[in-house]
Amino acid sequence: MTELRRLGSSDLLVSSLCLGGNVFGWTADQAQSFAVLDAYFAGGGNFVDTSDSYMNYFPEQGNEPGQSETIIGDWLADRGNRDDVVLATKVGDHPNYFGLAPATIKAAAEESLRRLRTDHIDLYYTHFDHDESIPVDDIIGALDELVQAGKVRAIGASNISPERLAASLAFADRAGTARYVALQPQYNLVSRDTYEGARREIVRREGLACVPYFALASGFLTGKYRPGQTVENVRNVPGLAGGYADTERGARVLDAVAQVATARGVEMATVALAWLGQQPTVTAPIASARTVEQLPALLAAQDLHLSDAELRTLTSASS
Repeated sequence: MTELRRLGSSDLLVSSLCLGGNVFGWTADQAQSFAVLDAYFAGGGNFVDTSDSYMNYFPEQGNEPGQSETIIGDWLADRGNRDDVVLATKVGDHPNYFGLAPATIKAAAEESLRRLRTDHIDLYYTHFDHDESIPVDDIIGALDELVQAGKVRAIGASNISPERLAASLAFADRAGTARYVALQPQYNLVSRDTYEGARREIVRREGLACVPYFALASGFLTGKYRPGQTVENVRNVPGLAGGYADTERGARVLDAVAQVATARGVEMATVALAWLGQQPTVTAPIASARTVEQLPALLAAQDLHLSDAELRTLTSASS
């Protein structure tokens, strides 16, 4: 059984690999999604991440926002295991519930609860801080009302500036409201400045948990995207994995990850996730799997402890 970690200052105990639900309803249909969820939990995982906006950004493929939540909700109802799952979702990027105005947060939460077929959300993130004219006091106040009503157990933030994150925590301390316990930033071997620096210092100082998304750089760190190669994959779109392959840094990181993976006899994805999981303040990287066959390499990261020399090799290559 995977050792569970405490999520920041909350009472939530989570596995050290969080399963991303962004592919559910996109590149994985309901049957595939159910199979992946089953395999993840059979492998000792208990932490699932989604959003009310998944998969709003690919409407040409027949997607609509909330599909991932609906699939997860159906799976929870079918398996009857809600109490065994730490369920995280997000608010602020759904086209019908856009932004973080207090009324929007509350209405969006009700819709997420309906799709997820549950009476509470374990970890509720603000997805994007689109409009910084909304006072953080109002945002935290609305989230606190959900916590006080028992509809949310703990709150977190995702795409937020260091200044707004610090202000949110300071307000919560002054007002005695619910307080962010986790930050979900973009963070991986080829995207370090998105977290390291001011955000990481706030997380360290304030005792938050870091739960990074794009932990495998949308598949790039699995090694399937190489310079000069075209990969036929729905996820290989501008701004996602394909963008790293033709950079000097990207090639350097892949070589270092491959070197460590070969020496250890593991997959490149396992090494990339293990590096991330051993970074200061990181509690549980998020990685998604379209098929059951992709899961073993992800789950193996929980048991791979990289040496100081291996960590230095990877960190140096990514600098």
